[in-house]
Amino acid sequence: MAPVAKPETILKQAEGLIAVGQAPAALQSLTEMFATKRFRSTPLVSLEPIMLRFVELCVDMRKGRVAKEGLMQYKNIAQNTSVGSIEVVIQKFVSLADAKVQEAQEKAEKAVAEAVADVDDLEATETPESILLGAVSGDQSKDRTDRALVTPWLKFLWESYRTALETLKNNARLEGIYQQIAQQAFKFCLKHQRKVEFRRLCETLRLHLGNVAKYSHQPHSINLQDPETLQRHLDTRFAQLNTSVDLELWQEAFRSVEDVHNLLTMAKKAPRPAMMANYYEKLTKIFLMSGNALYHAAAWSKYYAIVTAIGGKSEEELGKLAGQVLISALAVPVGQKSEEANEEVKGRGARLTSLLGLSRSPTRSGLLKDALSRNVLKLAPEPIRSLYTVLEVTFDPLTLCNSIAPILRTLADEEAHARYLPLLQRALLSRLLSQLAQIYSTIKISNLLELLEPLRDVATDRSIYSEEQVEAYIIGYAHAGELGVRVDHTAGSLTFVDDAFTTTVSPEDTTAIQASASTTVRTRLSAVATTLHNSLSVLEPPLARTQEEQQAQIATLVAAAKCPRAGVRKGGGGARGHHAEEGEG
Repeated sequence: MAPVAKPETILKQAEGLIAVGQAPAALQSLTEMFATKRFRSTPLVSLEPIMLRFVELCVDMRKGRVAKEGLMQYKNIAQNTSVGSIEVVIQKFVSLADAKVQEAQEKAEKAVAEAVADVDDLEATETPESILLGAVSGDQSKDRTDRALVTPWLKFLWESYRTALETLKNNARLEGIYQQIAQQAFKFCLKHQRKVEFRRLCETLRLHLGNVAKYSHQPHSINLQDPETLQRHLDTRFAQLNTSVDLELWQEAFRSVEDVHNLLTMAKKAPRPAMMANYYEKLTKIFLMSGNALYHAAAWSKYYAIVTAIGGKSEEELGKLAGQVLISALAVPVGQKSEEANEEVKGRGARLTSLLGLSRSPTRSGLLKDALSRNVLKLAPEPIRSLYTVLEVTFDPLTLCNSIAPILRTLADEEAHARYLPLLQRALLSRLLSQLAQIYSTIKISNLLELLEPLRDVATDRSIYSEEQVEAYIIGYAHAGELGVRVDHTAGSLTFVDDAFTTTVSPEDTTAIQASASTTVRTRLSAVATTLHNSLSVLEPPLARTQEEQQAQIATLVAAAKCPRAGVRKGGGGARGHHAEEGEG
């Protein structure tokens, strides 16, 4: 083929080769055209039909590498003049690959149906040969058919998404179609449950985003300071976050949250409230799966605040949501706090706090106080209100477990609340220990286990209240500095330690009936100051002044503050006079 042939002529020749069954030769002729000078100078009106035919041949023969080279060549030519033409070709390429997957799936389902129809007698006695054959391929016949017909096209479709993203990356003019293809790839991973490919896709998108600054000097570079561009990136990252949660890839979901947070810090204006509500809702799931009760409750609190501000929820929906907020806060163990001495834990806490948009780490008491201020207790379902009363209002450690067991049994019947039972079991144990520490100096371990007996019947795992597990929890609780206790295995008892110069009992325990020695020492100075202030108020009550008298006094003080030199000169004169008298003497 002469290199000077016109592109239109090459397309006609390719069509002729396809008509006589020579599709590989037709693809080869179109591929050779990319290296010619005429290809670079041909108007896009003539090139676009050629490119569309080119991607059709590449898809039919599953030539992914050839398609990538041709698309890159076409992008370099068309990106300065017609971005729309590139979008048409890319969309055609991906849609054809997707159509091939659907066609292969239909063929696989038809093949399985025909295989089942070929069985003449379902009650016929099986021979040893048929049993052996069934063990190899019986129930796996559909899987084998899928691997033969569907998997090759699935691989090609995945490769098509990657090719499209590589072709469109780091170009502001192609940003729209880039984000569109990325979200189509998310749907592909979710539809076919491709978890490994999803992780690779997320890494690819992070790499492309990281290269934005690297290629900022090039023409058509992406500017993340532009609000529309940043919003498109945010939309894609939220779709990534939703997909990772749907696929239950919790580690990838947390990394997606960080991706969203990093983009949010760059935004000049606050994102849409509905978008942030979705963000916090996904955080609740991530923290729940990781077992982080404190930050899970904090995420629910943020979500509830946004949802109530947006409005549009029915009373029933708000009641369910209020129940989630309250029960998540109650499920936080008493005294749970970050280990400030551990730099790694401290850094992780600061990281999680920033993801929630908080200025400081949340606390159990703060979350409960915030929930009550938002009228959550009134809206929450009755079992959760009863749970709050037993845990936060009443103080009776000897009947705590008996009172809480029927409430937990009721909560176990509701799926949304049943998932909190493992967290509530730890919170109940911490609450019981903190209350026992206030009224007993020593308690038998057997007595403690007897108090916990009612909870074993409603526990999801009865072993959680076994002697070994309870002792392990107590040791961990004491090691974290949240409870002063010594275990005496010889006597089979627990001794609660009240050291005046250590902080062991959490100041968050609002149901404390008496202050510990450490609290007394820590607050002694402030108590003295408060007493003195109250005594002074009684002995010499402040004079009641009118507003005019207060303004006159303020004006006098301001005038005195503006003329400080008068007193200096007066003192200076006296000093000079004193020296003069001494000289005369």
